[in-house]
Amino acid sequence: MTSATSGSRRGPLSREDYLAPLAVSTGQTPKDVLNTIWRKNDVCLDIGSYSIGSAVMVIWPVLLFCIWLIHHERNSVIFWEALALSLFIVGIPILLVLKGLMSPVPPPIRFNRQRREVCVPFKDGRYWIVPWEQVTAQAVAMDSVGQHGKTTQGLLVVGFRNPDPDAPEKERDFSLGFNCGGGETAMSLWECMRSYMEKGPHAIPDSRLGRKPYAETQIGSIVTSFFKGDFLDVLHGLFFVIFLGTYWAEKLQNWKLAPPPELTDPAIVEWSQPLPPDQWAKRSPELESAIAQRETELEIEAQVA
Repeated sequence: MTSATSGSRRGPLSREDYLAPLAVSTGQTPKDVLNTIWRKNDVCLDIGSYSIGSAVMVIWPVLLFCIWLIHHERNSVIFWEALALSLFIVGIPILLVLKGLMSPVPPPIRFNRQRREVCVPFKDGRYWIVPWEQVTAQAVAMDSVGQHGKTTQGLLVVGFRNPDPDAPEKERDFSLGFNCGGGETAMSLWECMRSYMEKGPHAIPDSRLGRKPYAETQIGSIVTSFFKGDFLDVLHGLFFVIFLGTYWAEKLQNWKLAPPPELTDPAIVEWSQPLPPDQWAKRSPELESAIAQRETELEIEAQVA
């Protein structure tokens, strides 16, 4: 058992942190590292796993390398081989991105903090209403060792149990994976959901989808930093725009997700309406006790540090 999570299991090249249940604090600051927060208000939080921006940022550096390779070998006897290799390496991922851009956006999962329930929608119109305290969360990190050293990959897996006890075996569970790197990064992403449900909308970042003030856009932030004389921030911004393609990632993301899809089922629309404060659901005594104990541990750790 670790002090920062509900439990942990380590292997020679892996680590699994069990974050919920019980959904106590991980000790990390909520950070929406994948722009998963699509919509939030005092009643509900919509979380989506459609991340076209992340795909662009993965493909862009490889695309730049392939362009450089083709240019470098333009007069070489291996030009056609270099061209074929480049098309193979980036062509398939680009086709997958284009397919994603042409496909409908999957509906978000909606967390209702007043009812302490989660709506899990499906493409065929079905949905589950799952009690918040039954949601599971796990941060998985895996190490691999090669000739270039050790690399770590990981993700956050959030799981939901079908509330129908008579459901077929293959329909009893649903999970959503976020490729955020595992470890503390996964915990920070989980904290966006946990902190919203246990503390409120003020405890997590706002959605970064849609139109922004010019100073907060990719290019606007670089220009603003330049006139402020923050040249380190300028270089930082240029690196992300030029070598990671964040400008195009932002544009494509807003094109697909601004505004994000809504849950239109009449029953869910009604379920998403605010309740009088005296009708809000309460924490279970078990979770209340676990959160209090964890907050005490965090205070002690802060004093020691």
